[in-house]
Amino acid sequence: MRRRILAWVLLAGSACAAAPAFGQTSGVEGRVGKLESEMRAVQRKVFPGGGGQYLEPEIKPTAPEDSPGSPSGSPLSDLTARVNALESQLTGITGQIETTQHRTQVLEDAFNAYKRSTDARIKALEDTAASTGGTGSPAPIMGDADTPPPRAGGKPGAGVKQPAARPGKTADADDAAPPSTDPARQKQLAAIERPQSGDAAEDAYLYGYRLWQAKMYPEAEAQFKLVTATYPKHKRASYAQNLLGRSYLEDGKPSLASLAFYDNYKKWPDGERAPDSLYYLGQSLVRLGKPAADGCKVYRELEDVYGAKLTDAMKADVTRAKAQSKCG
Repeated sequence: MRRRILAWVLLAGSACAAAPAFGQTSGVEGRVGKLESEMRAVQRKVFPGGGGQYLEPEIKPTAPEDSPGSPSGSPLSDLTARVNALESQLTGITGQIETTQHRTQVLEDAFNAYKRSTDARIKALEDTAASTGGTGSPAPIMGDADTPPPRAGGKPGAGVKQPAARPGKTADADDAAPPSTDPARQKQLAAIERPQSGDAAEDAYLYGYRLWQAKMYPEAEAQFKLVTATYPKHKRASYAQNLLGRSYLEDGKPSLASLAFYDNYKKWPDGERAPDSLYYLGQSLVRLGKPAADGCKVYRELEDVYGAKLTDAMKADVTRAKAQSKCG
């Protein structure tokens, strides 16, 4: 009987001694399982196309340095240290992911805001340029910014008789001007010098410029249309389109002028005469009797897009035009 009681006491003692160790092991295993689950969730977030594959993390916990004479750690304490390292690294990864997501969202919001602003400005310009009708008092016109340099053979617009047509010549700048039955006008047209420099695009533009300078607006308009249609990539395309608008404006056609100026800004925004066309677009709207706010929008667009490229004379003209339209 005594032996049985002693055996029971021994069994109870050993069970009590093992219980804390068992509890500690179960707690560590639960933490490891939770870490593995969270790590899989992180991998699914970072590698969405991984197909469910679990990538083993490379964790190198810092091993504590053993002091001389100190006892080595138990396997359970080593495992606990590794779990602590895992938890720390998982927290850092989660923070990095959240920071990256926030930055991406900020960039997307900024881009969307910029796109909406740009689309609204372009739409406002399109609506303004497309509007027609009404008349208004003439607005001041800037100086001759499109005057080309003098060329060999005479000054621009000099009264030199037209050279004879070359045999077998195909349709080109000579055919651009509409025919006129007025003998006096035909004589005036024949007196306009036709450049012969060898650069077809340059010569076509200069001939149109001389027609415009001589106030032969219908012939000049046809010539400028020929230049932009035939040589759209030449630097003179921007010049020709701008002078097309000016020809319309001086010929009493502000509605067509506004469309020509806007087309120059839209098709050749980097052209040398795109800023001039925006200025004259505002002037055309004044002549059309449009609300002053429409012209102010155009002048603001001119300053926003080309402010750094404007000459002092252009800046002065824009300032004067804004004052006349009472732009805020």
